[in-house]
Order: sequence, then C-alpha cells, then structure tokens
Amino acid sequence: MTRVKTFVSLTLLGGLAVVLPIAIFALLFQWLFGQISEIVAPAVIWLEAHTEFKDTLARLVVIALILGGCFLIGLLVKTSIGHWLHRHVDHWLGRLAPGYSTIRELVTQFIGGGGEGVLSGPVARVRIHGVHNPLSVTAIVTSQHASGDMTVYVPTAPVPTSGFVFHVPADCVEILPGVSVERAMKTIVACGAGSASLLAPVPKT
Repeated sequence: MTRVKTFVSLTLLGGLAVVLPIAIFALLFQWLFGQISEIVAPAVIWLEAHTEFKDTLARLVVIALILGGCFLIGLLVKTSIGHWLHRHVDHWLGRLAPGYSTIRELVTQFIGGGGEGVLSGPVARVRIHGVHNPLSVTAIVTSQHASGDMTVYVPTAPVPTSGFVFHVPADCVEILPGVSVERAMKTIVACGAGSASLLAPVPKT
C-alpha cells in the first residue's frame, strides 16, 4: 500500500509540474491580452466597422499594427532626422507635460538606455555587508561610479520587479561572467533554486 501511495503521489506531482506552468502562463496571457484589449478597444471598434475583421482577429490586427508602428519608429530614430525629431519632441513634452520626463527616465533606466539599466547591467554576486562577511546576494550592477564604487539592484524573491538598491565598494562585487540577467531572474523567481549552477566557478582555460 505504501508503494502505491508513493507512486500515486510522485505521479501526481509530476503531472502538476507539467500542467501548472502551462496553466499559469495561459492565465497570465489571458489577463495581459484582456488589459491590452481594453486599451485598444476604440481602434478595434473602428476596424470592425470598416473592415471584415471581427472580434479577436480585429484585436490581434490592432496589436500587430501597434507593434509594427513601434518597430518603424525605432528604425526612424536610428536616422539623423529621426534622432533630431525625437530630441525636440522629448524637449517640448518635458516642458509641457508634467511627469513625462520622470516616466521617460524610469523607462530608459529599466531597459538600459545609455548603457546603464537593469536589463543591460552585468549579473554579480555582492557582499553587501563587506568583503570579509560571507553573506552574499545575487544582484545586477546598474551603475559604476567615478570613484570605483558600484550601485547594484538586488531583486526580491519571488517577484524580481521589487527589490533593494545598494551602493558598495568595487571589491564587494564579483561579476559573474557568462550569466545573463534572464538566467539570474529565473533563480530569483524560483526562490534560489538553480543558484548552484549560477554561482559555480568558471573553469580556467
């Protein structure tokens, strides 16, 4: 009987390990699609009234058009004329729209514009209590100072979008070469699972 119970439990857990990630991903996608649908609702209504596209297909077409527009704007900004226009639009919006500059800086810092940011910084193992203290945390270097000190972002588990900012000496920071931000975030979401391979020493060649 014990073997049967163990077999059933392990099999059930194995099935949950397969089904739950798929179910959670589907729920998140459904929620995100619903939020985006509300935002683009006016464009969807217009598209349904003037074309043959209906309901979900119309929403997907509108979302695709928005993404395509963002891509084209990205291409335009890479040109000298586009860069000039972007700089002047930013200037006037910063003067006329309160809060625009703050939002722009937040987005730029998060995506790593200008070489600094959460998504562009190197992953590091940081001793936040001093180089001689064995306690260390997984962090992302977000800024390097002229003095040599570094600013690091330490995500909290299991939600890496919240965390703490520390300013530490460079000797407290051990950069982890070859470790991507995405890989580090996975260990944060998993509450540390997978950190052994993340922090494993790189073999010398």
